[in-house]
Amino acid sequence: MRILLAIALGVTAAAADVAGGWLIVRRQWSREYLKYFVALGAGFMLATVFLEMIPESFRLQRASAGSPVAAEVLVLAGYLLVHFFEHTLAPHFHFGEETHGDEVSSGGAGYAALLGLVIHTFFDGVAIAAGLLVSTWLGAVIFVAIFMHKFPEGFTVASLMLATGQSKRAAFVASAILGVSTLAGVALMYALQGRVSDAMPISAGVTLYVAASDLIPEVNREPGIATALVVFLGAALMLGLKTLFHG
Repeated sequence: MRILLAIALGVTAAAADVAGGWLIVRRQWSREYLKYFVALGAGFMLATVFLEMIPESFRLQRASAGSPVAAEVLVLAGYLLVHFFEHTLAPHFHFGEETHGDEVSSGGAGYAALLGLVIHTFFDGVAIAAGLLVSTWLGAVIFVAIFMHKFPEGFTVASLMLATGQSKRAAFVASAILGVSTLAGVALMYALQGRVSDAMPISAGVTLYVAASDLIPEVNREPGIATALVVFLGAALMLGLKTLFHG
C-alpha cells in the first residue's frame, strides 16, 4: 500500500515541476504569488527538517546499529553534496524567474544549472520514499515540504533555459527532467529499502540546503517584512500539524 502512495506522491511532486516549467513557457505566472510560495515552503521545510527528519535520522540509526557513518555526518554530507553541484558545476541562479540573462549568457549555463537541480530533485524523491518507509505521517509531511518548492524549481530551470537562449521546448523538457529525476529517487529508495537509515539523514541535509541556502536567500532579497513573516507562517503550519496529528 505504501509503495502505491509513494508513487502517487512522487508523480504529484514531479507534476509540480512540470507545471512550473509550463507556466514559464506559457507566461501564465505571477512573481508576486511565487515569492510567498517560496517563503511558505522555506519555513515549512526548515521545520520539517528540524522537527522530524533529523530526529528520525538519529532514531533510525540507533535502531539499525548497522551504519558505519554517524547520522550527523550524513546530514552534513547531504548538505555539502548539493552545495558542490550547485556552486561548482552550475552557475549562480535564483529560485524564480531568471531575468539576468547577462549573468548566465553561456549556452551551457542552463544545462549546468539543470544538472545541479537534478541532484536535489533526485533526493526529493529519495526523501519522500524514505519518509514513507518509516511512517505515513513522516512521508506525508516531507511530501508537503517538497511540494511547496516544486513550482519554483520548475520556474527556475525553465526560465534559465530561456535566459541562455534555449527554445521554449527545451525549457519545458528541462522541467520535465526534474520531474523524472524525482520519480527516479522514489524508485531507487524502494529498491534499497534496507538503506533507509542512511538515506534519511542524507535527505535531511539536502532538504536543509534547499530551505536554508536556496529559498531563504530569496526571501531575504524581497523588500519589506511580508515575505519574512510568511516563513514563520510556514514553520508554524508544520508545528501545528505535528501537534494536531502526531502529538
